[in-house]
Amino acid sequence: MSGSNSQPVIARMLVGKQWRDGQAAQEIRDPWRGDVVGRMPVSSERDLDDALEAARAASAVMARMPGYERARMLHRIADTLLARAHQIGEVMTRETGKAIRDAVVEVERAADTLRLSAEEAVRIEGEHVPMDASVAGAGKIAMVMRFPVGVVAAITPFNAPINLAAHKLGPALAAGNAVVIKPSPKAPLCVHMMIEAVVDAGIPDGAVNIVYGDLVGPKLVADPRVDFVSFTGSIPVGKIIRRDVGMKRVALELGGVGPTFVHHDADLTAAATACARNGIQLAGQSCVSVQNVFVHQDRHEEFLEALAREVRTIRFGDPLDQATEVGTLIDEQAAIRVSGMVARALDRGAEVLCGGNRNGAQLEATVLTRIDSSMDVVTDEIFGPVLSVQPYKQIEPIFEEISASPYGLQCGIFTNSLDLALSTLRNVRTGGVIVNGTSRWRADQMPYGGVKDSGIGREGPKFAVREMTEERLFVLNG
Repeated sequence: MSGSNSQPVIARMLVGKQWRDGQAAQEIRDPWRGDVVGRMPVSSERDLDDALEAARAASAVMARMPGYERARMLHRIADTLLARAHQIGEVMTRETGKAIRDAVVEVERAADTLRLSAEEAVRIEGEHVPMDASVAGAGKIAMVMRFPVGVVAAITPFNAPINLAAHKLGPALAAGNAVVIKPSPKAPLCVHMMIEAVVDAGIPDGAVNIVYGDLVGPKLVADPRVDFVSFTGSIPVGKIIRRDVGMKRVALELGGVGPTFVHHDADLTAAATACARNGIQLAGQSCVSVQNVFVHQDRHEEFLEALAREVRTIRFGDPLDQATEVGTLIDEQAAIRVSGMVARALDRGAEVLCGGNRNGAQLEATVLTRIDSSMDVVTDEIFGPVLSVQPYKQIEPIFEEISASPYGLQCGIFTNSLDLALSTLRNVRTGGVIVNGTSRWRADQMPYGGVKDSGIGREGPKFAVREMTEERLFVLNG
């Protein structure tokens, strides 16, 4: 696929074993070129009802499937997906503006996530309960075992549409569940191609279903046939889901403001390079992208020079060009929103060290200084290629501010002090502390998730399988 002469991708619903078109369709446009990449069906309530019925029937089949068969199935899916990495990556680039090099790597990474999930399919275990710890239990044998929850609703975002789908789909199937997935309306085409790969790899009918559009989202999470909801997206939508799910269990992976510290004893070159790359790549559209950088005042000016130097080396351009490192934001409205946040900061006295200009859906890498901690570029998730840098004299007050804020996804700190690293772990209320790395660092096997408004539960195949299974106690009276 190249340029605007590519054939449109027509996404279809998968309901049970049937590929289905919608009564209505929505065009998906390339944010760089503006042309139509393809069309997404708009699912109806009937489509959703049929998908849920199919998933409910398939959940019994999946629950009976031995772990080794689920593992083999996931390995087949990973192989099929990997063989199509370039085709799927190109479609992802066309519909999201993500640089082609990042899009292809994402599909390859998703295959790894599915393989990690396959390994967890044969490791699901419970535990023995020592009943002789009490008079009532003495002489009895007890154990806790884990069973699949049933039907998992998986709602995925536009910023990492394939790997985050794999982080929901892989553990759900590994645990013996059926899935109804609803991708973002801003990135549905590549997910459709992923589900094609899933079906071609061989799965039980109804084990995976896909529906589209905002109409069915609220009904999906509230439906009593759904046993677990896994959602990655914005905090406001996450709160609505939490309100509407009733007694269902959920995993909510939500937003953050990417705090990263650079202490006076840090490797400044490494810190500046990592902050620049992890704040600007993917056009800053990651929940853990570096957004707020706090630098010890003794190294502040030196850090700014190194940061600006690295930022200026990042190549922006046509997302389909292999030389491009950063393409566009998801659409022009997103770029306008981020530009507005930058403009408000400048009106209040902030200064632009570099960048700041917008061209359609593409926004230059932007570094802001002279920041007031009450500006919304600091307090709200910016989800764009913008870094705000503030000096500090004492680090503990900032630890307290971060812990008191609504956000708590991940935090990075560059330091050679083990004492300070441990102090960060103990005193910053967050889902993860990355030492000598930024807030954006993630390996797919690790537990990933936030606290406070940044989310509930953990992703990472081992940890998601735990979330997507339920405990059952077995007591044997002697």
